[in-house]
This record gives sequence, structure tokens and C-alpha cells, in this order.
Amino acid sequence: MNRSCLCSILTATALICGAYFIGNAYIDKELKEKLLRWQINDQIHNVTAKLHNGTDKSHNNLNKPLGSEALPQGIIAKTSNLETQHLWNYRHIEKGKPDRAMSLLAMAVGIKQKELVNKVIQKFSRDFVVMLFHYDGFVEDWKQYPWNEHAVHVSVMNQTKWWFAKRFLHPDIVAEYEYIFLWDEDLGVAHFNPQRYLSIVKEEGLEISQPALDTTKSEPHYPITARRKNLKFHRRMYKNKGSGRCDDHSTNPPCIGWVEMMAPVFSRSAWRCSWYMIQNDLIHAWGLDLQLGYCAQGDRKKNVGVVDAEYIVHYGLRTLGVIDSASSSSGNETMSKSGKVLHKSSSDSREADNRAQVRKKSYVEMKRFKERWKKAVEDDICWVDPY
Repeated sequence: MNRSCLCSILTATALICGAYFIGNAYIDKELKEKLLRWQINDQIHNVTAKLHNGTDKSHNNLNKPLGSEALPQGIIAKTSNLETQHLWNYRHIEKGKPDRAMSLLAMAVGIKQKELVNKVIQKFSRDFVVMLFHYDGFVEDWKQYPWNEHAVHVSVMNQTKWWFAKRFLHPDIVAEYEYIFLWDEDLGVAHFNPQRYLSIVKEEGLEISQPALDTTKSEPHYPITARRKNLKFHRRMYKNKGSGRCDDHSTNPPCIGWVEMMAPVFSRSAWRCSWYMIQNDLIHAWGLDLQLGYCAQGDRKKNVGVVDAEYIVHYGLRTLGVIDSASSSSGNETMSKSGKVLHKSSSDSREADNRAQVRKKSYVEMKRFKERWKKAVEDDICWVDPY
């Protein structure tokens, strides 16, 4: 009897304990879920309150450049510039940023065109930083010009303007410059004033532009770049004969929204977009001109134009591909008043001319660029062509 009673008591006790633990586990699980929900709600409320009050610093990570998350926000320098700094003098630091807007003139140059380049840079001496890309290796020979010591020089053999631009004009490096002039070396600027030019560009809202070409001394590849007398600027061209006709109803380049690649001028925002479009390996950038309008920060029919009031001459010298082991500062080409080359000095005796191959590669690159553009449009399902 005692044994039977004891077994009953033990069984009852076991059942009670089991029920207690099972119930407690269920209650504990439910309680934990409630507490977790309360905790999450409290955290959301606290974060919201901190963001509202501006007391939380962690959200600044959202605005930090990739790789800088470990740094405090105030020490991060997102941009740079091309201004030189004195080794021991503090005047630059004390003076700070200039109180006027600065722009950048960048040119790919060879020593044979130094007189032409000198005339261009003299026009840009005020409110401009000058950067020269030397494709022939001659840097020391430019020291005769007073502006030389203030210019930034980059020297790499046998590279194009666009090769240099992709590698040395990153948007964050040139972010402080209001406009970027990315010019060829074979330009005449007797009738060009940079300040007046930019005044027109700003007044008309041109994000991408170029000076018109003097047709008496230049041979424009497209009529849209030809200077129109008595006009301040123009945005479109008219062509009534042959293929590719252009009229008032035309909406595509080169009829409208187009500039040529020898002397483009970009606003800061337009250059940021255009830089990303330049292909790292397509160094001649053929085909890029037809798509630059996408970087015009709006409607290319309005924001791209050719300035007639300030015009230039394009001599059309095909210098890339000519490798001259005897080049020197005395090896300049002599030009007539019309810009034609009359003769070369005798120092050009050992010259390898690869210009035909350069032109052939330019056409190949243009085909590749068009193929890449087409594929990019097909692959990007989120991109909508505004035109």
C-alpha cells in the first residue's frame, strides 16, 4: 500500500513538473517574442529620434566614399585639384581657395607644335589651370615660356588626348574646375577669347560646346561646326543634299546636339558623365561624339551648341603616329597663312610615319564603341533612352 501510494505521488509529481516545464517553455517563448518586438520597436524609435535630432553620427557612412567607412567624416577629402603647393611657404594655405571660378585647359602636345600651343596658352593665362600631355617625351624644351613653370606636365610616349584624359582627369580630380577645355594642339586662336566664350556658354546654358571653325582656314568635317557670321552661337545645322539630311525637325546628332572632338568644352557636371563614357582601351574615342549629348545634363537639343562669336582655326595636322628620333625644338613645321604645312626642317631625317595605321585603328575603335553601346542598351533593362 505504501509502495503504491508512493508510486502515485511520484507519477503525479512528474506530471506536474512536466506540465510546468512545458508550459513555462511556451510562455517563455511567447514572452521572448513580445520582448523582442518591443526591443525592435524601441530601437527603431530611438534611431528615428536620433536622426530627427541630428545626434546620430553613424548614418554618415551612407555618404562616405567606398573604402573610407573606417574614417571620421570630417577627415575625408573626396576631391583634389591640380594646383601646385610650395615646399616651405604657407601662402597657399593661408590664402585658401581663389575667390573666382577657375577652369582647366588640357592639351595633348608635341614639341613640333610648340608655337601654336604657346599662342593658345597665352590666351588662357587668366583664371585657368593649364595641363599639358606630352606624347613625344619632350618636356624640358618648353622651359623657354614663362607659363611653363605653372603648368602641370604629364609625359607618356605615343598616347592620345583621350588616353591621358581617362587616366589623369578623373572627375574627382577636376571637380573644382568650372569648365574643362580638352583641346588638340593644332588650333589657331587669333579670334578667340576664353572669358567672352564662357560668358556666352553660361548665358545660353551650354553644358557641352565648342568654338566655331573659321572656314577660310579650316576644313570642317561637319557643317554644324562651321562659323556662321553675325551669330553669337547655334545649335543645329541644315543639310538639303545627299544622305543624312538635316532640317528644323531633325533631333539627332550630327544635325543637332553635337560637337566635334578637336576642341570640346565641358561643364563640370557634363565632364563627370562624359568621363565615365570614355572607354579605357579605345584611346582615339571615335564614335564618342555621337553620344556626348546624353551627358548634356538635360535636353541635348538645348544644352549642346557651337559658339560663333568666339571662333578658332583647326589646321588638321595629323601628328599622331609620326615617330621621329631626331625631333628637337628646331624641328618645327613651317605653315603658310592658310595653315598649310610648307616644309619641314632637315632635322626630320629619321621619321617613321604610321599615320595610316593610326587612322585604321580609329575606325576599328569606332566600330567597337558602337557595338558596346548597343550591347549596353540591350543589357540594361532599367535604362530608358530619352531620345
